[in-house]
Amino acid sequence: MFKRKTILALVPARRGSKGIPDKNIKMLNGKPLIAYSIEVAKKSKYIDAIIVSTDSKEIAEISQKYGAEVPFIRPKELSTDSAKSINVILHAMNCIENNVNKKCDYLILLQSTSPFRDSTDIDESIEEIINKEKDALVSVCEVSENPYWMEVIDEEGNLKYFIEGEEKYDRRQELPKIYIFNGAIYIAKWEVLKKDKSFYERECLPFVMSKEKSLDIDTPLDFEFAEFLMKWIKRDEKSFLV
Repeated sequence: MFKRKTILALVPARRGSKGIPDKNIKMLNGKPLIAYSIEVAKKSKYIDAIIVSTDSKEIAEISQKYGAEVPFIRPKELSTDSAKSINVILHAMNCIENNVNKKCDYLILLQSTSPFRDSTDIDESIEEIINKEKDALVSVCEVSENPYWMEVIDEEGNLKYFIEGEEKYDRRQELPKIYIFNGAIYIAKWEVLKKDKSFYERECLPFVMSKEKSLDIDTPLDFEFAEFLMKWIKRDEKSFLV
C-alpha cells in the first residue's frame, strides 16, 4: 500500500511457448524464470498481493512455492498463442473480484520474461503514478538503434531515409532520444483498466529503465544472454538485482 492505495501484482504465465519450451519455468541461474518476478514483487514496499494467472498445475505449484497466490486456473482459450494479453488480464481481474473477494486501487502487471527489473524499479514506478495522479504507467528504455539513422529501400532499389522530411543528424549526440516499451512494468488504476481495456488509452507516464534491466526474454538467444548477464553481474559484484 502506498498513500492508502492498495496495489495488486499480476504475473501471467501460460504453459505453452513456441520460442522456448516451458519458458516461464525454465531454470535461469538456478531458479525458474517466473521466480524472479515473484521475488521482486514480494520485496516491494507497496505491493499488497501477488497473483499468478496460469493454465498449468506445475507453474501454479512453483509460483506458490515462491510466495504467489494462484486462486484460479486460466481457461484454455486464454492460453493460446493468439490469446490477447488484455483478455488474460481482464479475466484475472474478474476472478479476483468475484472469487477471491479482492479489489485494489491499482494493478501492476509483471511479466515473467523480465528477470532484471528489481523492487526499486517497482516501488519507484508506483510512487510515480500515484504521486502524479495519473491513470497509467509503462516502463520503457532508450532504443539501441535510433530510427533517425535508419534507411528503407525504395521501389527503384535505392536507399532512402526511413523518416523522411526530418532534420538529418551527423552525430549520435544530436539524435533525439527515442524510447520503446520494454515489457517490465505496466501499472493502471483498477477501474480505468477495466473500462478502457488498455494501459495506453489515456495519458500514460513513461518509467525509463536501463537497457540492462530491460532485457525481455523471448528467444533461446535471449535466454543465453540472460544467463551470461547474470554471471557477469555476479562476477563483477555490481548487481542491480535485489
